[in-house]
Amino acid sequence: MKQLQHSMMKALLILVSSVFTTTIAAQSTKQLTLDEAISSALSNNKAVQLAKMDETIATANYQQTEAIYLPQVGLSYTAFSTNNPLNAFGFKLQQKSIAQNDFNPDLLNHPGATPDFTTKLEVQQPIINLDAVYMRKGAAKQIEVYQYKTQRTKEYITFEVQKAYLQLQLAYDAVTVLEDALATTKALYTFTENHFKQGLIQKSDLLNVQVQVAGLENNLAKANSNIGNASDYLSALMGQPLGTLYTATKTVFTTITKDSIANTRADFMAMQKAIDASNLMIQSSKMSHLPKLNGFGDYQLNDSRMLGFGAGAYLVGAQLSWNIFQGHKTKNTIAAQTLERNKLAAQLAQQKEQSNVELSKAKRDIIDAQSEITKQKIAIEQSAEALRILQNRYEQGLVNTTDVMMATTQLSQQKFGLAQAIFNQNLSKAYTQLLTSSVTK
Repeated sequence: MKQLQHSMMKALLILVSSVFTTTIAAQSTKQLTLDEAISSALSNNKAVQLAKMDETIATANYQQTEAIYLPQVGLSYTAFSTNNPLNAFGFKLQQKSIAQNDFNPDLLNHPGATPDFTTKLEVQQPIINLDAVYMRKGAAKQIEVYQYKTQRTKEYITFEVQKAYLQLQLAYDAVTVLEDALATTKALYTFTENHFKQGLIQKSDLLNVQVQVAGLENNLAKANSNIGNASDYLSALMGQPLGTLYTATKTVFTTITKDSIANTRADFMAMQKAIDASNLMIQSSKMSHLPKLNGFGDYQLNDSRMLGFGAGAYLVGAQLSWNIFQGHKTKNTIAAQTLERNKLAAQLAQQKEQSNVELSKAKRDIIDAQSEITKQKIAIEQSAEALRILQNRYEQGLVNTTDVMMATTQLSQQKFGLAQAIFNQNLSKAYTQLLTSSVTK
């Protein structure tokens, strides 16, 4: 009966391993470098594409302001019919068809239905509109705002790809640590089983090792699932279909040389350009107090017949207009715009201050992670030596199974602690790069 239980346990462990291996093999794997991942994300990421669309929209809005310099031209064709005395006589004047008989008082006072078909070409030409000029300058600043936003979006997506790639590396490190621990524990299980069959150790020792193996199998399955999760996140960032498992190469992040936040960081520049645009809109509102000069003209053809183009006449002129008082509308608009501008300036100052706080923390995290790496390397050497000694003593029957399993677990924890410390250091370096990035334009 005991032999049957032992055989069933071994078969179960083999089945779990084989099923998991088959599942992983069924998925396609692809080697991926960090540079390839970043390049693909910058080309295909949805957030980057949306940022570029906002940039295009801002450019289109700016192009609309060309209307302050270009003429507006309209063509219309209108049909009329009236027995209104004034309009009827006016239609005949426009058609240049007035005859002596048309001055008959009876006809003047009681005209019949009088038709008129008018073809009209109208032109309006802006000449001096200073408020529109500053509005156009503000629209040009908005293009720069979205250009910098696009740049910052790319920088942030680059950081997200770096973080996801580091998570993928960490998942593979966890798998390696667990596979080593599982191999050690399986060897311990084989040794323990042989001694149990010889009656040299108790059944509880064998059961404890079996539980340890099963736990490691479960943790290894979860670690491999984390590889799939990290791969899917990378695929989403790169705009690729999900389901591909990526193999990561070891990436070393260089030491950061920048010690401070640059005022030319893309998101700071975007906000500064937004402030500049607000200043121009305030100036535009102020300029609306000034007179405006615009030209206009039209040429029209009038006829009493449909599709007739008998009589032609033109009208040209220039208009100087001045909105002297609008019920404090412009004054209050300027006040609201000024408050919005001041709010943007305060937000920019707050963002810079917060970035400096985050940079200081990231630098300390790098130092702490380096210290942790050094300690973990020493701890791994010590734990490995302790495990070796305990294994030797266990084979001599001087220590129990629990001591060896605890030493195995401790070594695995130290190895994973080293991988986690390296991950933290690289992530802090990547975040520092994001915080200290700058653009030259």
